[in-house]
Amino acid sequence: MKLATYKNNTRDGQLLVVSRDLKRASVAEKIAPTLQYALDNWKACEGKLRELSEKLNAGKIFDCIAFEEAQCESPLPRAYQWADASSYVTHIELVRKSRGVEMPKELWTDPLMYQGGSDTFFGPHDSIPLASNEDWGLDYEAEVAIVTDDVPMGIQADKAKAHTKLLMLVNDVSLRNLVPGELAKGFGFFQSKPSSAFSPVAITPDELGDAWDGKVHVPIFSHINNKKIGSPNAGIDMIFDFPRLIQHAARTRSLGAGTIIGSGTVSNADRSLGSSCLVEVRMLEKLNTGEIKTPFLKAGDIIRIEMFDKNGCSIFGKIEQKVTEYERK
Repeated sequence: MKLATYKNNTRDGQLLVVSRDLKRASVAEKIAPTLQYALDNWKACEGKLRELSEKLNAGKIFDCIAFEEAQCESPLPRAYQWADASSYVTHIELVRKSRGVEMPKELWTDPLMYQGGSDTFFGPHDSIPLASNEDWGLDYEAEVAIVTDDVPMGIQADKAKAHTKLLMLVNDVSLRNLVPGELAKGFGFFQSKPSSAFSPVAITPDELGDAWDGKVHVPIFSHINNKKIGSPNAGIDMIFDFPRLIQHAARTRSLGAGTIIGSGTVSNADRSLGSSCLVEVRMLEKLNTGEIKTPFLKAGDIIRIEMFDKNGCSIFGKIEQKVTEYERK
């Protein structure tokens, strides 16, 4: 089942069921007006949404509409919680080298996670406003994320997988040049992590078939200005799978329905597959040649993030965002 949220001049948008080929959609307001409502009432809504999805894919919905990704909010335009991990230790190693800091050995055994801002998310085709020219070091991060139902505190990983209700792609926007100063204060990210954007479509795990086992075993493609930056496989070198990340997030608290948990920047040890962010590209340039040539994002740049199935069809739709100069009001 594939779900999306259309813009309708409200904070939480309008819930749609989307066909598997991403060509058609049916409004789901008679079942659930918003995705958050559906997650809050998942047991009552899931079966009805799946029935609508089956009819839509079978061509039995005659008042369906053409699906337009550009009309989408992020599936959850805002969320009660957005917790982003860093499950690819190969990425952590490079980022820490870029800041000149050592990597604790514990990161191989205990997940790294921070709580991000979730009151506003960009839509998947919304622009990214840059308020300080290029001084802040604007970067993208291509990731996978899950959405949970209600998760009890203290849950173990072997029971956590069942709490994954939806999956999405993420552009976790980062301001790299603001990170060192914030972390030096010892209190974590805030200004260096502005709003993120999620894929046009959120899918139930069964849509991935055997490519889902708590990890998503599919390459994630990213391009800047139509130039491919990388296509590492999200299921390779992910040290902590999503059930383990749920366990970590719920160690001392319960998680409310609609909690989003990110994988962190997808990164493979096989560097021939490229990268999912610019800070990795820059660090590899420095290590290999001693010179950084790749700039961070600037106004006018366009970032695209997407995943494809075995037939070359887009699974989640694409995140495609243009960097624009922010005009202060």
